[in-house]
Amino acid sequence: MQRTILILTVICFYATAFSQKEKGEAYIAKYKDIAMAEMQRSGVPAAITLAQGILESKFGESDLCVQSNNHFGIKCKTEWTGDKVYHDDDEKHECFRSYPDAAASFRDHSDFLKNRQYYTDLFKLEITDVEGWAYGLKKDGYATEKEYPQRLLKVINDYNLNQYTLLVLQKQNSSPAAAQQESVSMNAAVPAKNKTITTTVTEKEEVEIITKPTNQKVDIDSKTKSSVYPEGVFTINHSKVVFAKEGTSLLALANQYDIILSRLLAFNEIEEMDILPTDTLLFLEMKMKKGAVDFHIAEPGETLHRICQKEGVRMDAVMLYNNIKPNMMVLAGEKVYLRGPAPVTPKTVASENAK
Repeated sequence: MQRTILILTVICFYATAFSQKEKGEAYIAKYKDIAMAEMQRSGVPAAITLAQGILESKFGESDLCVQSNNHFGIKCKTEWTGDKVYHDDDEKHECFRSYPDAAASFRDHSDFLKNRQYYTDLFKLEITDVEGWAYGLKKDGYATEKEYPQRLLKVINDYNLNQYTLLVLQKQNSSPAAAQQESVSMNAAVPAKNKTITTTVTEKEEVEIITKPTNQKVDIDSKTKSSVYPEGVFTINHSKVVFAKEGTSLLALANQYDIILSRLLAFNEIEEMDILPTDTLLFLEMKMKKGAVDFHIAEPGETLHRICQKEGVRMDAVMLYNNIKPNMMVLAGEKVYLRGPAPVTPKTVASENAK
């Protein structure tokens, strides 16, 4: 009897956890574009916005969210002149803001942080410093809950929300025109680049290192670009990664993170080499077989290896999904599927690296 109860308890626990994961993923899929547009407009990290939205709205299912489109639990305050609703919170029958749609709630959340003096210090942080933002929100009075920063950071890590912040930074630095067009399409104003971003870019983003026979050279561009990635270990698609600088010794890096060099090379699907000739992403564990998003739209000059590094997906899986070979380069604008078989094989050309 006790064994049966224990089994049922375990089943219920995992069923609840799976249900919550599905709810979180559905919330992110629905609102990530708005969060990224708001980051472009206001400078509030997309990861923080999505994590707060998930927590404050209970995956979009709270009464306040369902009835009033209030995703962030923002109360009326004296300056609010819009619609109002009343809910019990810290006190009974408190006044909360009501919005016509989710986009208005996300926009007001950004403005609430941007325009109130309490939160000025947050915008002095690096936009990728989610820990600083999480603890700063608590310190500055956004939430009274003691464990609020830890809960925010758990949501960010569980759902790999940093990737959406990084996506915005990549677009801002690599293609301002494209970022502006996307922002306009989501009805969001595009400001000048966030002042906390001090990096500059040139034409190529990372070292292109493709697994080929050892007599082949690694494709390198002498032009480097400053990193839009945070320092130290972060995650892309639930896999630990660092942004390694030109001149880094792979052996030294492997020793630093207590990884055998051969495994570091295998994780990143590269040939044996010692010194990195330019900046690149290096994964510290095996990449996932499925991506965080359905597909990647190829940019000019992107190799398959570069796409797999950006998205944190294993190259063998991507080749299988798309029916392409490692020595092929996908044409710009083509969709490279990351989670399952492509409905249409992307158009490719032979990579110059394979010559």
